[in-house]
Parts: sequence; C-alpha cells; structure tokens
Amino acid sequence: MTDLILASTSRYRAELLSRLRLPFSSIAPQVDETPLAGEAPAALAARLAAAKAQAVAAGHPGDWVIGSDQVAELNGAPLGKPGTVDAACAQLAAMSGQEVRFHTALCLDNGREHLQAMDVTRVRFRALNHEEIRRYVDAEQPLDCAGSFKCEGLGISLFEAIHCSDPTALVGLPLIALSQLLRRAGYALP
Repeated sequence: MTDLILASTSRYRAELLSRLRLPFSSIAPQVDETPLAGEAPAALAARLAAAKAQAVAAGHPGDWVIGSDQVAELNGAPLGKPGTVDAACAQLAAMSGQEVRFHTALCLDNGREHLQAMDVTRVRFRALNHEEIRRYVDAEQPLDCAGSFKCEGLGISLFEAIHCSDPTALVGLPLIALSQLLRRAGYALP
C-alpha cells in the first residue's frame, strides 16, 4: 500500500486519524483559504478540502492524501477561525441560542483518483451570557477552531443539542466517511 498523508498540521485531525491505526505522515498544505465571492459554506469546505489534498498530492505522486476542511455556517454566512479572543467572544455571542451548521468536507486524492465526502452537523447553542462566553474563551482559548469552541473539551457545555451522523466530524475529521473512502482506495479496515 502507498503512503497515507494527512494534508494538515491540525493536531485534532491527527489525533482522530490515529484512531484508525494506519501509519500516516502530516504535511502542511499551502492553500489560500480565502472564500470566493458569494461562495456557500458547504462549497467552500469542499473546495478547500480538495485543494489541500491536491496541493500535497502534487508533490507525492501515487500516495493517498487526505484533505479536510470545516466551515461553520450561521444564518447562511460562513464563520471562520476567530484568531483572537475578541473575535471568539463575538462569534459565540452571535451563536447564542442559534442553530449552527458545520460542513466538514473530505477529499482523498492520489493524483489520479479523487474521492470526496461531506458531513453536516447541526449544533443548537444554548443562550449564553457575556460572562459565560468570556470564561469559556479564557479557559480553552479556541482561537484556531471554526466556531470558537472545542466540543471534545469544555465547549460541549455551550450546547443544547448536537444532530449528526458522525460525532468525529465536529472535531474536524469525519472518521465514518473517511473509513468508507479509505476502503474504496484499498485500505484494509475492520
């Protein structure tokens, strides 16, 4: 079997992928993640997942490369990674009492074949006050996370409900869909 490469430096994605017990390496894709004018959140996630996989696959012919991207959507608009404490607090305040969709796209590419999947997770945030938001952001510093929270940590306390087909998708790498793509690519999984 050829090498498996994760086109990401995200420790969250690497931790999830390690659950499948397949050897892999991680390479940072050099991809501009700027949304295109009028681009829908799901289309943005799919485009970026494919671009990441293809960017790394170009330098590793024949190896399977996993690209993944997640875009949060609130009222039709994409929410990016906040980057700052103030931006994270503003995102969480906007999501308070709202349903947010998380589009997590996958692409498995080896330079010849291009396999894709998409998972959509709906999260209902409970009503959050300013003090709760600030305590949460100070505690977990979710500045590199789409939607400004870490559901695998304290962020779960911000929710009323999660509706999904794959609980790993919200962390950033939907393992159910990825397992299906890897089987199609010839990997032996249980």
